[in-house]
Amino acid sequence: MCDTVLSCARDHLLPLARDHLLPLLKEAADMIMGIPKEIVEIKDELGRIEEFISNADRVADADENNKSQGTRGMINQLIEATFRIEDVIDDYMICEEQQLPDPGCAAGAANCFKTMSLRLQIAYKIQNIKSRINEIRDTSIVRVRGFQINSSSEQGASSSGVNSNTILLQNLRKAPFYMDEADVVGFEEPKNLLIDWLVRGRKKRTVVSVVAMGGQGKTTLAKKVFDNPRVVKHFDCHVWITVSQQYNAEGLLREMLHKLYKEKGNDLPKRINQMDRDSLVGEVRNCLQQQRYVVVFDDVWNICFWDEIDFAMIDNKNSCKIIITTRNMNVVNACKKSSFVEVHELKPLTKEKSLELFNKKAFYDLNGRCPENLVDISSKIVEKCYGLPLAIVVTGGLLSCKDRNTIEWYKFNENIKPELKEDSKIKKILALSYHDLPYNLKLCLLYFGLYPEDYIVTSKTLNQQWIAEGYVKEERGKTLEEVAEGYLIELTHRSLIQVSTRMDGTIRGCHVHDMVRAMILEKCEDLSFCNNISDEKQSPLTGMVRRLSITDTNSDNLMKSIENSQVRSLLVLTSKTLNESFVSEIPTKFRRLKVLLLLDDGFLEVPENLGSLSHLKYLRLWGRGRTLSLPKSIGMLENLETLDLSSTKFNVIPKDICKLRKLRHFLGFKMSLIQLKDDIGDMTSLQTLRDVCLGEEENEDEIDERVVKLIQEMGKLKQLRELVLLDVRGKYMSVISSSINEMQKMEKLSISTIGHEAFIDMDLNSPPPLLRNVKLNGKLKNFPEWISKLQNLAKLKVQLMYSKQTDDLTKLLKSMPSLLSLYVSGADDDEGLKGLYFLDGWFKNLKRLYVENFHNSSYIDIDKGALGSLKALYIVSIPQLKMLPTGIQHLQKLEVLNIRGVSEDFMKTIAPDEGKEHWIYKLVPSVKITPS
Repeated sequence: MCDTVLSCARDHLLPLARDHLLPLLKEAADMIMGIPKEIVEIKDELGRIEEFISNADRVADADENNKSQGTRGMINQLIEATFRIEDVIDDYMICEEQQLPDPGCAAGAANCFKTMSLRLQIAYKIQNIKSRINEIRDTSIVRVRGFQINSSSEQGASSSGVNSNTILLQNLRKAPFYMDEADVVGFEEPKNLLIDWLVRGRKKRTVVSVVAMGGQGKTTLAKKVFDNPRVVKHFDCHVWITVSQQYNAEGLLREMLHKLYKEKGNDLPKRINQMDRDSLVGEVRNCLQQQRYVVVFDDVWNICFWDEIDFAMIDNKNSCKIIITTRNMNVVNACKKSSFVEVHELKPLTKEKSLELFNKKAFYDLNGRCPENLVDISSKIVEKCYGLPLAIVVTGGLLSCKDRNTIEWYKFNENIKPELKEDSKIKKILALSYHDLPYNLKLCLLYFGLYPEDYIVTSKTLNQQWIAEGYVKEERGKTLEEVAEGYLIELTHRSLIQVSTRMDGTIRGCHVHDMVRAMILEKCEDLSFCNNISDEKQSPLTGMVRRLSITDTNSDNLMKSIENSQVRSLLVLTSKTLNESFVSEIPTKFRRLKVLLLLDDGFLEVPENLGSLSHLKYLRLWGRGRTLSLPKSIGMLENLETLDLSSTKFNVIPKDICKLRKLRHFLGFKMSLIQLKDDIGDMTSLQTLRDVCLGEEENEDEIDERVVKLIQEMGKLKQLRELVLLDVRGKYMSVISSSINEMQKMEKLSISTIGHEAFIDMDLNSPPPLLRNVKLNGKLKNFPEWISKLQNLAKLKVQLMYSKQTDDLTKLLKSMPSLLSLYVSGADDDEGLKGLYFLDGWFKNLKRLYVENFHNSSYIDIDKGALGSLKALYIVSIPQLKMLPTGIQHLQKLEVLNIRGVSEDFMKTIAPDEGKEHWIYKLVPSVKITPS
């Protein structure tokens, strides 16, 4: 019987295996072996498809005869193909990073089979993708308007019937772009009119309105008026509120209270978040009762807005004014039923002013002077901007990046159609600017579509998310963060985004104008870039949902609508409580996430299986006012680059976090990292580490060897650019100094001590040469001479211990070329310092000076030639000061003077009637002086 079975197997099964099974196994083995080559080819294919999509999208946008539906359908098919290519590349990268198990043991054999099976699946997916691309290529629609996709085996570049978007930015300024709304011209007459309405108007409450279409410059004009010295002086209460299309009345009232209390320097009532609308209205009225106030409500859309805000804006018969900017005249008319109303309809700029503004933007390096060869064509281009400031600024910014070639500019002019309808004119111009961007910069711009209207996102957050998405390309000699910062500068230069800058010119935060945002949202829909879900509006979740933004919703059906999607970015920006099951299911329903941002007031627990998100590169968690736990599985996020826990207290940071060897930015809230003392030095990719708390010790006098070990391990972080240490005790200064000496790429350093007896006594014999921001929040035992060696130092904050240190500080820092911002808190020794002085030539480049707590100083002397670049001067808690700083009239660039905590005698010197120094209000645009 046994022989019969063996004979049967030999005669039938072995030939079957030889003829059928072995070829299949060989084919599978060949496919697995060929994956690396296939991945390279499919990456090249992805680049070609993306270029084709970019060009086809421009053709579809330019189609004025509504014949682009077929092109759009083809684009959507290709976009879905790119999604699948991206996914398979990601799967391959994850698979390659996993070490192949030892097949010698049973468990290893099983894991080895599993890994090989995954690689075989990848090979089959690549085959299917290639087949799908060939199907699309073979359709006639692909060759529309001359476009075609070349296969990876074909030679030569793809052809195009229209000009390719290959013109890159010329002469890009390397210095950060300064966004200055003063460059907008043509507002002198309406500005003067509005100022007169504000300061010379009636005693009764009056609404001053500015009405115009989007992009006309309503906000710019209102800001010029709001910041004017006459207006600042006339009113004793100033509040600016941005309303936008989607707003919440209670939220606006709370924001008003925040700003009112902040302006007064008072603490906000703790009960404010529990107040209903009536209570909030009452609180606002109480704050404004005795005030002559001016309140700006910018960008109002809803005609019911006035009904919601009217009662809060008390009419105290004190010449109070309310400024409203809007596109809708009905918003203004709604105010007339209970208030006097002045209306200014903002007109387009004249031809002369339009050309002046255009020249400022297009020829910024020529001081706004147009070259002779471009005078005629510039005039023609400006005519097609119809006097709209935003359109002119965008067009000028775009052309400033192009060669000043007459033919090139005439070609540009041909693409601006004069017969376009009113709302389409600026849309067309914005689209031209968008299509001129390189492909990866288009993606960067579209990312703003994930954020709500008027949302200001920090530059660091945006850069980190761009990097996580893969938009930022490596450049020799630069970190990815530096390249991303360059992208921001370029988008700003093209006038597509608006930014706020620090004193050193670096970008702090950014947002997009609502007209630009409207264009972005339209492109996001055209290109299936992202979807947005909110209470007000929910974009349809059809097809592949790639990026998802959720704002203010607690829908129980949310997960059901998106559980089959391939989401790579999930941003939850809500003031409501998300469904608990939604949060817990994120790791299982969104396995392809690269970006996860959870900002949720009701955030409950971090999912235990968070580590299953193997593709995740950016993670930010925010559960306001709660202490949360971080699961140990976070150590499995091997691709994580940014971990931002800065808004939430976590009771324990798991030791497993040290396994994250790709982590570049680790931000926390008073984090204790003692448990990481043995391994944090292995996190060699770290560039940012903040805020690390070193103060949780049982015995304040004895040295804790665990803390010493932690600090020593930090010294191994050679790539660190930013370090923030909190609650530092003096006994650790020596080991901290040793570790910082090793961090030669450090750019920002902040050390804060704990307790009144702690001193900062750091000795850096080899200070990081790139240090540009140093904050020493604690008493200095000796003024550190190493600070004078920092030739790149732009911002310094120190707290002195003895009056002699003031002389040491000025001697060491007075000639530092890069110092832009200086914060000095005074000495508290018995004899004190009788006065402060700044001699001719001192601090020539300083733009911001903050002096505080010089309790025994009675004068400040400023020689002519000192502080020649100063823009902002803050003098706080110098109670013996009797008068304005002598020589302050020499500070010709001073824009802000803020003096707080002065005596009654000082206040008399600046009194409007008899004060001999009241002239300061005319000299400096913004002056605020308050008594102690």
